[in-house]
Amino acid sequence: MSKYQLEDLLILMRYLRDPDNGCPWDRQQTLNTIVPHTIEEAYEVADAIERNDMEGLRLELGDLLFQVVFYAQLTDEAGQFDFQEIVSALVEKLLRRHPHVFPDGSLESFGQGPVNINEADIKQTWENIKHIERREKDETSSVLADIPTTLPALTRAYKIQKRAAQAGFDWDHIDGVIEKLYEEMLELKSAIKLADQEAIAEETGDLLFSCVNLARHLNLDAESELRNANKKFSRRFQHIEQSLARQNQAMQDTAKEHLEKMWQQSKKSDF
Repeated sequence: MSKYQLEDLLILMRYLRDPDNGCPWDRQQTLNTIVPHTIEEAYEVADAIERNDMEGLRLELGDLLFQVVFYAQLTDEAGQFDFQEIVSALVEKLLRRHPHVFPDGSLESFGQGPVNINEADIKQTWENIKHIERREKDETSSVLADIPTTLPALTRAYKIQKRAAQAGFDWDHIDGVIEKLYEEMLELKSAIKLADQEAIAEETGDLLFSCVNLARHLNLDAESELRNANKKFSRRFQHIEQSLARQNQAMQDTAKEHLEKMWQQSKKSDF
């Protein structure tokens, strides 16, 4: 059995914020100042998962949980809501969004729902419920209104496109997506030829947006695939660095043709 429980963490957080005996750094923090730490902790969780580092993941999940507890302490002090209200709202929302598991929206109804329900129906039900929730907040609101602007750009592009598709604004076939990708590439080439820097920037953004759309139609997550591409490039680049170092040769002094040959070799060797 664990030595400490969730209640101990909540007590610890209150002590850290104690105006008389708490930690000076923790007492100075606000909702806004800890946002960067929250984002960093979320990425560290993702990194531990990608590296299959289970011990690291255990620690990083604790750090991420601490962020939630920190926010709850700050809002509790301001008389807005506390940790228990966060948990209650979360459970209520999950019960509501899983009618196939909790038919009457209560924990007690678990096991009384339909047995054979396919994933497509589950996803559709989830989106329908979320749509109703958005409409209840603001009937005139755009379907894109509550997509956070602070999301990584690739992730936000995917969410924008997904919402638009659910509203009926989408290509019927992937061929249209690919044709659009070529169209954006031609527009970028034209802007480059004209040396129009403003147009170059705009068309580059359009091209990236279209790449995300292609990934979405292929049922791929653009953010994840770009991370994988980053890792692959870094692995191959570092292989070339190491090879040159063994020859006491600097990359900047190496002919481009030789670097390209080394790059192709690293690809064949699956670095």
